[in-house]
Amino acid sequence: MRVLMLLVVSLGSCVSEQVPQDSAQSSSTGSSLGDDDWIALFNGRDLTGWVPKIRGNELGEDPGGTFRIEDGLLTVGYESYQTFDERFGHLFYVDSFSDYQLLIEYRFIGAQLIGGPDWAFKNSGVMFHAQNPNSMLRDQDFPISLELQLLGGNGTDARPTANLCTPGTEVEMGGMKVQSHCTNSTSETFHDDEWVTVELMVHADTVVSHLVNGKKVLEYERLTVGGGSVDGFDDAMKLDGQPLTHGYIALQSESHPIQFRRVLIRRLNRI
Repeated sequence: MRVLMLLVVSLGSCVSEQVPQDSAQSSSTGSSLGDDDWIALFNGRDLTGWVPKIRGNELGEDPGGTFRIEDGLLTVGYESYQTFDERFGHLFYVDSFSDYQLLIEYRFIGAQLIGGPDWAFKNSGVMFHAQNPNSMLRDQDFPISLELQLLGGNGTDARPTANLCTPGTEVEMGGMKVQSHCTNSTSETFHDDEWVTVELMVHADTVVSHLVNGKKVLEYERLTVGGGSVDGFDDAMKLDGQPLTHGYIALQSESHPIQFRRVLIRRLNRI
């Protein structure tokens, strides 16, 4: 399996596709999507360029068909599960990135799977600067990474999206180390099943910004390995204090169905 993964990674630069001009201009975000340097990581047809890692399974195994394509949408679903049983999953893109802008359109659908944790209701995420999926152990729950947390509303309470969570990592805000595992953004709450556009502006380990529908809602700096909120990892992969300058991107499965319409990226110059 590891030999196969190395082959896939070597082909990673071949599976990304340039964004067609008409498709690029259809987003509601304030980003200049007409630029030619946007790359589509998801082609709308299949999972070429992506590899699943489900807790309790080896890299590349997805016996429940958690990640698949439905009507041109990258869909995370649990129809083959009877209960969740903490089988947290991540669909990794095969290339790593350092300085980039990432744009994702998503929506929550359906009902949460039985056995999913209460906090995972309308909860998913985009992991970035993540460890190489080859280095994750079979029963590891989350990759050592940063998370752009995606949340949906319950119809009543305020529940912002594009928050930050830090499994095995640490950041600073205003020159102070952030002590909490998750930090809320200032975004509005999206209670229904509407499409939401979120973006990351990532500059290596220097500074990261989160945007929702074109508006900045969170910013932080000085990304390093450290902290907790991750279990079952190889100790050699968690070198606390090491600057987190680059890593992999992964889409989560945490027990609530979600769909992704577009996953776009463009590289940025180092600042």
